[in-house]
Amino acid sequence: MLQEGQTIMSFLKRFTKPKSSVSLRLNKGAFNFGDKLEGILTVTAEEEVDVTEIRAELRCDERRKEHVSISDGHGGYTGSDQWSNRTIYSENPQASGPIHLSAGYRGEFPFSTNIGGGQPSYASDQRTVTWAIKGVIGIKGRPDVTSPIIGMQVAGMPTTVTTEKIVEREVVMIPCQYCGTLFPQTATICPKCGAQRKV
Repeated sequence: MLQEGQTIMSFLKRFTKPKSSVSLRLNKGAFNFGDKLEGILTVTAEEEVDVTEIRAELRCDERRKEHVSISDGHGGYTGSDQWSNRTIYSENPQASGPIHLSAGYRGEFPFSTNIGGGQPSYASDQRTVTWAIKGVIGIKGRPDVTSPIIGMQVAGMPTTVTTEKIVEREVVMIPCQYCGTLFPQTATICPKCGAQRKV
């Protein structure tokens, strides 16, 4: 009977989060594109648990109002405004790989990444762009444990790095046969006296 009860408990455990917590602290709350985002995930455990990874989840989401026309089936149309949602940019910087946490554990895990994509924070009646981050403890065979979500402000525009290739050529200079002025070998007329170069 005890064994059957333990089997049911271990089955139900798969659907419940372990008694653990994660909190997130950032180096600042406002960023520009290209800035380094640094933070610390503080993890506690009240029971033994196998962790697959400790990570942050960074998201840039857009919410946009769109006008949708719907046919009434009789040749007419009605319109309505609907909100659509999409994720523009996402990244999951890892703070730790697999680890076993014992009951009573408390530890801090630093992480860092760069703000390298997405769009600036924006809000209007028609469209909003929001940035948010949360901490996550990935749990083996059970639901993940997450921290409260922290909103962020991101300004500026993503920068694209362009590189120019500079080609250097050696230019051979020759003297004019008439006045002695040096000029490039590729030229056919002396820039000083105007004499034609003899080939």
